[in-house]
Amino acid sequence: MEKRIDNLLSLMTTDEKIDCLGTRTGVPRLGVPNFGSSEGIHGVVQREPRPSRDPITTTQFPQPPGMGETWDPELVRQAGAVEGHEARFITQTEKYNRQILMLWGPQADLARDPRWGRSEEVYGEDPFFNGTMVVSFIKGLQNGPEGSDTKYWQAAALLKHFLANSNENKRTSSSSEFDQRLFWEYYSVPFRMGFLEGGAKGVMASYNAWNGTPMAINPILKSIVIKDWGVDVISSDGGAVKLLVSDHKRFATQKEAVVACLKAGINQFLDQYKDETKAALKDGSITEIEIDDLLRPKFRVTIRLGLLDPPEMVPYSKVKDAPEPWNTDADRAVSKQMALESVVLLKNANGFLPLKKESIKSIAVIGPLANSVHWDWYGGTPPYAITALQGIRDEISQNIKVNYSADEIGNAAINAARSSDVAVVVIGNDPTCGPDMAHDWHATPDGGGTLPCTVPSDGREGRDRERITLDQEQLVKQVYDVNPKTIVILVSSFPFAINWSQGNVPAILHMTHSSQDEGTALAQVIFGDYNPGGHLVTTWPKSLDQLPPMMDYDIRHGRTYMYFKGEPLYPFGFGLSYTTFQYSNLKTSSPTVAEDGTVTVSVDVKNTGTMAGDAVAQLYVTHLGSKVERPKEELKGFQRVALKPGETKTVQIPLKASTLAYWDQKTGSCQVEREPVKVMIGESSAEIKVDTTVRVQ
Repeated sequence: MEKRIDNLLSLMTTDEKIDCLGTRTGVPRLGVPNFGSSEGIHGVVQREPRPSRDPITTTQFPQPPGMGETWDPELVRQAGAVEGHEARFITQTEKYNRQILMLWGPQADLARDPRWGRSEEVYGEDPFFNGTMVVSFIKGLQNGPEGSDTKYWQAAALLKHFLANSNENKRTSSSSEFDQRLFWEYYSVPFRMGFLEGGAKGVMASYNAWNGTPMAINPILKSIVIKDWGVDVISSDGGAVKLLVSDHKRFATQKEAVVACLKAGINQFLDQYKDETKAALKDGSITEIEIDDLLRPKFRVTIRLGLLDPPEMVPYSKVKDAPEPWNTDADRAVSKQMALESVVLLKNANGFLPLKKESIKSIAVIGPLANSVHWDWYGGTPPYAITALQGIRDEISQNIKVNYSADEIGNAAINAARSSDVAVVVIGNDPTCGPDMAHDWHATPDGGGTLPCTVPSDGREGRDRERITLDQEQLVKQVYDVNPKTIVILVSSFPFAINWSQGNVPAILHMTHSSQDEGTALAQVIFGDYNPGGHLVTTWPKSLDQLPPMMDYDIRHGRTYMYFKGEPLYPFGFGLSYTTFQYSNLKTSSPTVAEDGTVTVSVDVKNTGTMAGDAVAQLYVTHLGSKVERPKEELKGFQRVALKPGETKTVQIPLKASTLAYWDQKTGSCQVEREPVKVMIGESSAEIKVDTTVRVQ
């Protein structure tokens, strides 16, 4: 590989080299293809209308928190494989011929605060959980549906956004302040797992600074990300170089900022850089040897994708003979399964759900989200989209009357509820707050910017949420007043403090936005064709009073289930089922584990109810003899398991001692302590069923 790259670089002109520091990595004169780029955190995004280019439909999965709520890494891997295959198809078929083999995803950041406007883009709040999902998505994306080819990639993953990028307000100039322990034990974990375990070789630096140094020029890009984690493509974010001048005020000119980025290891610019790089080469600020060193790792990606080899040598090149994958039963089956597994049952008083079709003659479907599927900025155009209303209509017979009203507050909704046996109220947030991002940026006096939303509880890129209460809950109250048989379906990108609904209505379901099979999944859950088994991936507070200030990045002050103070509305890992489960016979393969070893934790899980369903066994640990402060509990393993009524299965979860390490400031390394560790299996972080102890030695 390195000799091939030597040869390629020797044949390139200086201008060609500079061109390849952008997102177009091809060298047309030499016949070197461009691997290109596309957004892709929950579906390939090719919706941008351009001259002679129409949007391309692609499979659209739920937003990443919804993918996370499946607690099913294998299904997430399959979704990644679908996305990578569709990117190959679009790239290599004559009909489309768009170079999009580097997909910008997965999003490896952590949802440390429910006010964060982009928490809709990440899997959850726990580092091990997020890292597990990141690894699975990468493996599917890069290694394909079989996951066996090690020489070639199907597509390439570029992780976003490194590092600690979880505030939108003033994100272009803010600094995330926290110590080395939190870097190694929390914020960097999903990225590190994605690189070292998933095999990803690309990452995008975030807008913010860490402890005062902007990430686009932070020394850790070279000292850790490149040197220790072996990353090849280090991308700036859109406009990030300019922000080093305008917002961070680190440099006087764009040229100085570009040179600093090049020196820091940035080799993919989403910003103005070409003229500045040429000028820097001319005055000696940067050398051509340095440019070569930056391009070499990018061409490793080109070779891994098989773009310099004959098509017959590359297994993924065969996709050009396939039908459009998003219209195949295979891709649609993964989409539907993801939607079904992502549904979380938050409340089900007295077994109110599932509804029995034979016992109702009418159903009201009400609310602003009842007959729409909402897309976000990082989703594409689906081949179809099933709304909740359509899903319910498809599910029931003509003998059941559907009374529909989109009114948020109005007589039509009340009348529909009053005249129906059961009322289904579909509420939630608007992922884009209406206007398009490109036309809705408003500068603020401090030089930053905000993206206004008319509803204070809405958030999105560029805007954090002001509240976590839901104005649409007023509609639930009005409907409940005339029909106590009310089901709330919350379709949302992030947690809401729906305290009144939790205290009053008999049943609540949660699902995230942007699944093309949203309505089908919800209807099958409501009527019992599918037993919900999703679990939450963040802590849902009762109010903002339970949280530290937004810009406090020290999670030890009360963030996430690991340090949360007080009682949440719903704990991390929470999710109900139409059946019940029993956990027993917790064992470890050994009473001790070496500091570099692995112990297997096994537990018997029994379906003690009358309906088949999925349990999610969650493995948490508590340190009993640590010299340093540790979280009250930490997730270190999990497994979703399907069980028939009365069936028992033994679930085995590996526990690596290395995941128990802490960052030792004195030695500058991660250390595994010799101590007893409490091992717990629960149905959520707040509902531990069985526990035992293992000693690290």
